[in-house]
Amino acid sequence: MLVLALTLGGYGFANIGRYLSTEDPLQKADAIAVLAGSRMDRPLEAVDLYQRGLAPRIVVTRMAVERSFAVLAERGIYFRADADATRDVFQKLGVPADAILIPDRIHDNTAQEAQTLRDLAVKNSWRRIIVVTSKYHLRRARFALRRELEGTGIEITMHGSRYDDVTPERWWTRRADWRWVLSESGKLVAYELGLGA
Repeated sequence: MLVLALTLGGYGFANIGRYLSTEDPLQKADAIAVLAGSRMDRPLEAVDLYQRGLAPRIVVTRMAVERSFAVLAERGIYFRADADATRDVFQKLGVPADAILIPDRIHDNTAQEAQTLRDLAVKNSWRRIIVVTSKYHLRRARFALRRELEGTGIEITMHGSRYDDVTPERWWTRRADWRWVLSESGKLVAYELGLGA
């Protein structure tokens, strides 16, 4: 029993990076959604998919900004929100303004982003959305989105950014990967227990 437990534990340890970063096969969709959380890794992947003709529009979600941005604004220093900076980059890369959707809602977590995508999809009669996020975020984001879209008939395709500098097949060899894997594993357990937002 001990040998079996150690074998299974070792297998799980070695493969948790792959488990967290499992993608879906790409299919044409009504929209590509970029989840907040990275400055350009996720948006750049979305542009590549758009330019391959996989969807006619890109949705960029807004994330809450640090309180320090307001303090800096009081001192006359202004930073553009990530979503607005992303729109500028998209347009410079040839994505037309009318193909970029940035909902006004500010999001604090993946579940809120899932709600916004559901509302957009229902309003616009979208049937499939390609969701771009970081590789280790794929499993938990898939869980949140499928939970939110249950019963709507809307399909999602989860896709990790190739610009995300991680190594899921050898995650234990890099400190940055350790942080991602430990964080996402804990959050995924919380989601499975119904505690995640």
